[in-house]
This record gives sequence, structure tokens and C-alpha cells, in this order.
Amino acid sequence: MINKHILSSMLLILLISISIWNCNQIKLEIEEKKPNIILFLIDDLGWKDVGYMGSKFYETPNIDELAKQGMIFTNAYSNAPNCAPSRASLLTGKYSPQHKIYTVGTSERGRTDRRKLIPIKNNITLDPDHITIAEILSKNDYRCISIGKWHLGSLPEYGPTAQGFDYNLAGNHTGHPESYFSPYKNKNLTDGINKEHLPERLTSEAIKFITDNKTNPFFLYLPFYSVHTPLQAKQNIIDKYRKKEKDEFHNNPTYAAMIESVDDGIGRILKHLANLNLDDNTIVIFLSDNGGHGEVTSMSPLRGSKGMLYEGGIRVPMIVKWTNRIKQNSVCDTNVIGSDLLPTILSLTGVSTQEDLLIDGENLSSLFFKDGNFFREAIYWHFPAYLEGKARGARDEYFRTRPGSAIKMGDWKLIEYFEDSHLELYNLKEDIEENKNLADIRPDKKKQLYNKLVEWRKSLKAPIPKKLNPYFKANN
Repeated sequence: MINKHILSSMLLILLISISIWNCNQIKLEIEEKKPNIILFLIDDLGWKDVGYMGSKFYETPNIDELAKQGMIFTNAYSNAPNCAPSRASLLTGKYSPQHKIYTVGTSERGRTDRRKLIPIKNNITLDPDHITIAEILSKNDYRCISIGKWHLGSLPEYGPTAQGFDYNLAGNHTGHPESYFSPYKNKNLTDGINKEHLPERLTSEAIKFITDNKTNPFFLYLPFYSVHTPLQAKQNIIDKYRKKEKDEFHNNPTYAAMIESVDDGIGRILKHLANLNLDDNTIVIFLSDNGGHGEVTSMSPLRGSKGMLYEGGIRVPMIVKWTNRIKQNSVCDTNVIGSDLLPTILSLTGVSTQEDLLIDGENLSSLFFKDGNFFREAIYWHFPAYLEGKARGARDEYFRTRPGSAIKMGDWKLIEYFEDSHLELYNLKEDIEENKNLADIRPDKKKQLYNKLVEWRKSLKAPIPKKLNPYFKANN
């Protein structure tokens, strides 16, 4: 007869073994079900350029459906008012003073005699020493592809495959395509049939990648060249919008047709995910790289457009969807910024890294799951460069942006312009149009934000242009 103490010990060992087996099985299931990531990055799409944000002219049924299925961010921002710096920050999780890509091309834009300061020299390539989302994911069993615009350096040494992507299609140093119709004149994309449309082609390549990698985790980075200039769209869609009622803000049929083609592509990809039963295990992120192009669209009621530190240049549409994880049709008003995506993706995929990334972004996952643990004091911008161009909402008729930096804390935003130390303070909850500068009315708030901005710049050793331009002519 077995001693009852021995029997108890045997039962305990059995229970422990079963528990260990169950834990290992759960761990195995988690490891086998790492979520896929699809990141749609639209070029120059304005905050109001989609249906779910209020546009009555542009038609985006698939993007609108994505918004219903996920979480909308009403206070989402790009890290810069133009392409290259915002993309560098999104991929690395770092503010611009770390990677030193502040603008597109040279920082000495516009007429020399109209620039009071000598701006800070701009990097035009993302140094491979900066670790990207793709580099981390690729080391953790993810297949990674970049399909579309790169704009962060010449290939191969500064291209996507040098930054962790297994594949690159259509990406190079250029900021826009020579043609949206085949032949594309793109060395990194074979031509399709005559007059094939670029958004359709990039979408088809994305679908093929998803199909080929349906059994293993993947990261699909799809930075559509659209809707950046040149404005080129399919004629039948343009004709449709020519017949449609326009308004004073949204009224360009070709631009509307470009947006629709992107929307069609997103719809095709989401449908393909569902057909492959990958929808539940795929995180879909949608956002723009900066504000819309002021000559073809309007972000009203926001002030300004692409190239400005006003809201129209940096506030962007953003959606995150994860079926059965993130509540459908939910809205988040918290301030978020492009550099938050790297730490967020790492958290959602359960990927850790031993490398010291020195990232500035915050993990947004607690916002998705509403656990109340997210805290952020402020978000920042640093633009020590000139960006020429006459545009509605700019401070003057010659430059969309002169050298400056900005901070947003809650509903409050402060902009400092370096040429004259001019400060502008806005309460965006009460004045989303940025019409009323409260710098002299609320000196307490001005001081609070300015001190935080100075402290942040010092922490990142952000360079400030101080040397006077000897060729500058006042009142010219």
C-alpha cells in the first residue's frame, strides 16, 4: 500500500509537470502567433483629407472602414513638417536632433539675401548606426519589406536593405516618382504594362509579399509615394470628381483621384488579409508623413500646410487596428507622434532588444488597451532650417518655415523662431486655428513651455543657428 505522503508528493509532482507543460504550450502558442505588422505611410496626406475626418469631396471608404474597426487618434503628429525627417524619426523612434535629418535636401532654401541666419547643416541620409524597426524585427524572425518611397539615402549603403529590410521595392533616394504611370523610370522597380498605375502596382507587390509570408510573422512597410506631386491619376477617376460638387477647401479632381487610388489599394490589402485568415493576427497602422500640400488641399480649420510648424504642417490622420484587441470605433485624444511607433511595435510584438537605442518615442500600447498607465508631458519639434515657398498661413510671404522649434503640452503649444527670438503661444483646445497668440497674455504658460523646450533642446544637444548671414538684406 502506497504511503499517503508519497501519494501526495507524486500528485504534486504531476500537477507541477502539467503546469510546466501548459506554460510551455502557452509560450509556444505566443511565439507561434507573433502579430504581423502593416504600416501604411501616406505621403503629404492632410489631416482633413479623408472621409472619417470630415472631407465631403475626397472619397475614402476603405480607410473610413479601417477607422471604424480600430482606434482614431485626433492629436497625432509627424516629427517634422516635411518628408525625410519625419520618416527617419518614425523608423528609429528618435527626434531629429539625434539623426540630424532636419529637412529635405539643403537647409539653405530660399534666396540667400532673405535668410538672416546661417542654418544648421542638414543630413540627407540616415546613418546605418541608427537602428530601425526593421533591424530589430528581422533579428526576431520577422520578414521585413519596404515597398515604395524611401528618401533616406542612396542605395545600397543607405537604402532599406542596409537598415534591416529583407526586400526593397521602388525605394531609393528620391522624394517623388518621375511618373505615376509605367514606364516608371525607377531603377528599383521593373516597369509594368503600359500605363500601369503606381499605387496599383505597389498594392499588388504587397499582396504577393503577404501571400508568400502568410505562415511566418512579417513587417510590411508600405510608404506609398502617393499623394505627393506630381499630380497624376487615372483619367476615369478624375472625370468622376470633375462632376462632383466641390467646396472652397477640397476641390482638386486629380488630387481626389490620387487619394481614391490609395484607398482602393488599402482596401485590396485588407480584403486579402481577411481571405487568408490573417486579419485577427495583424496590426494595421495608418498615418501620413506630414501635412497636406497647401497648393492642392486645405487642412482647415488648421492653420498652414506642409512645411510649417503650425498644425496644418504637422498634425496628421492616424489609425491603429488590431482585431479583437483594440476596441473598434474608439477615439484617443492624447498627443502622439511618429517616433512613438518603434517602441509601440516592439511592445505589441513582444520583441525586446539588448541594444541601447536611445529612443525618444513612448509606448502607446496602454492607450490601445485603456489601462490608464500612459503619461506624457510634451512632444517636440526642431527645425533649424529654412523652407521657402509662399503659402496660406505662413508668417511671411517668402518662407513656409524659418528656423525654429516647438513644443506641445496638453492643449498648449509654443513656437520659437530663432531669427528674432519670437514666441507664439496657442491654446489649441480653444483656438485650433492658431489665430490668437497668447504669449503676452499668458506669460506664466509661456515661461513654463519655453523652459521645457530649452531643457529638451539641451538634453539632445539640439543645434541652434546663431551665426548671422553676411548676405542678408533686411526688408528685401
